[in-house]
Amino acid sequence: MREPWVVGVSGASGTPYAAAVVRGLLDAGHPVDLIVSRAARLTVLDETGRPFRDGHWAEDLAGWLGRDLTGDDVRHWPAGDIAAGPSSGSYRVRGMAVVPASTAACAGIAIGLSKDLLQRAAEVNLKERRPVVLVPRETPVTRSHLEHLIALHDAGAVVLPASPGFYGAGASATAQQLVDFVAGKVLDALGVPHTLFRRWSGELAADR
Repeated sequence: MREPWVVGVSGASGTPYAAAVVRGLLDAGHPVDLIVSRAARLTVLDETGRPFRDGHWAEDLAGWLGRDLTGDDVRHWPAGDIAAGPSSGSYRVRGMAVVPASTAACAGIAIGLSKDLLQRAAEVNLKERRPVVLVPRETPVTRSHLEHLIALHDAGAVVLPASPGFYGAGASATAQQLVDFVAGKVLDALGVPHTLFRRWSGELAADR
């Protein structure tokens, strides 16, 4: 039986993190169900110059990921389709990552707003006690944002801020290496193997 990971992309800046997570899941041979919010489509366009359209999602996703999707098991659900598969707990999935997770998405998930399919799917995975990872990126944060993150933590989610480490490549790290570090931490939290960054070995500058 197909049992995908759901990846929700909300409207915060940081769509390269989402692309790296999706590529990592597909590289590991896992099926992916993708939900891209309305706001995220604008962010994808702004950060990549590429549109993301429901009617051409496979073509747009391939361009966004820089990847031929032939042989990959990936499915797209429109964010406005509140009756889609991931809206129900009986729809079999392994868990969900929301990356990046905007303050609005975090708030909506924390209070059970279910404004769109992304929020509903995250709420469903929390209630079903499946792994849920949220990647907030905005900084600084307000008290209300912190309260929502605490509520999500208490509900069982992993709150994983987009805070890249530099020990893999040092001060000369490329933007992609920093993106891959965060994506790798997301995959670690989901229990998915990857080689996106060099792990700390206890030896200073081991690869430099």
